[in-house]
Amino acid sequence: MTAPVTPNVWAEHSIWPQDPGFGTALAGGVTSLQVLPGSANLVGGRGVTLKNVPATTYQAMKFPGAPWGLKMACGENPKRVYGEKGGPATRMGNVAGYRAAFIDASEYLRKNAPKKKAPEKRHWWSRGAGDNDSSGDSGGKRDLKLDTLAGAINGDIRVHIHCYRADEMTTMLDLAKEFGFRIAAFHHGVEAYKIADRLAQENVCGALWADWWGFKMEAFDGIQENIALVDRPANGCAIVHSDSEEGIQRLNQEAAKAMAAGRRAGIAIAPERAIRWLTSNPAKALGIEKQTGSLEPGKMADVVVWNGSPFSSYALAEKVYIDGAQVYDRADRRLQPTSDFMLGQEAAR
Repeated sequence: MTAPVTPNVWAEHSIWPQDPGFGTALAGGVTSLQVLPGSANLVGGRGVTLKNVPATTYQAMKFPGAPWGLKMACGENPKRVYGEKGGPATRMGNVAGYRAAFIDASEYLRKNAPKKKAPEKRHWWSRGAGDNDSSGDSGGKRDLKLDTLAGAINGDIRVHIHCYRADEMTTMLDLAKEFGFRIAAFHHGVEAYKIADRLAQENVCGALWADWWGFKMEAFDGIQENIALVDRPANGCAIVHSDSEEGIQRLNQEAAKAMAAGRRAGIAIAPERAIRWLTSNPAKALGIEKQTGSLEPGKMADVVVWNGSPFSSYALAEKVYIDGAQVYDRADRRLQPTSDFMLGQEAAR
């Protein structure tokens, strides 16, 4: 939390592959995940999509070909954190901050677009940290902040926004139209049900909790039917998400709660539709739906075998396969990855 606009930071540079949370998520059936910077900043930085495979480096975990994400946040967090540090201190100050950043990025993009005579030149924002610096043909100096924002404008980097209130989500949709970028998903979105039709119309997903709200003012107007209502339109894209080390282990149970809430409200959701909240819809939001998210010929064989219906509170993942290779088996200790961090901390079995 050093400045309100930090698109120059990349979450992957803080990933520790020995984090025991990867193993517990795997035991819960999670085969791929996105890691994003936090939600204090207007623009928090780049996120990365990983395969949940045991590895010693984050590079070995990166999902092949997955686009980067850009984390943004609206509402209380930025103005609370920076209100006494030079701003923004209000919601209108938040929006002014986004607009100023994207105005700079639009100008940067105009100045640094590859010349027509060199169409094969790679855009700066699509380069990895290990690639050579850009200079020469496009002129100008490379700027890591504007690299990322330019990539969002061009559609190479997918925008994910921490946002709770319906009115603020629509403000962000207007901002996206103003600068020509597309929002992949709103995260948390406790009032997403109020604008479910617009989200579906604009092909924006809602990555939502099943039943958590009321912990601060902007999260006050949540309902248990949120996921079911966001899912209801023909093009609705609801996602059961987690931003905690506990929730990621039980996403199937969160989905079951959302199904039950919808059913009580008269919205019958078939299991084969609800499973998309954990599979194809997240893949769509992450831009990896052509590689994973459903069981089809030609896609990665990312498969979870449950001991029963995954929507049962008694359900457990028995086996997990990633790219066709078995990486977890509940009955085989040899296929229960243990990080170095946990050595000596578990009771002998």
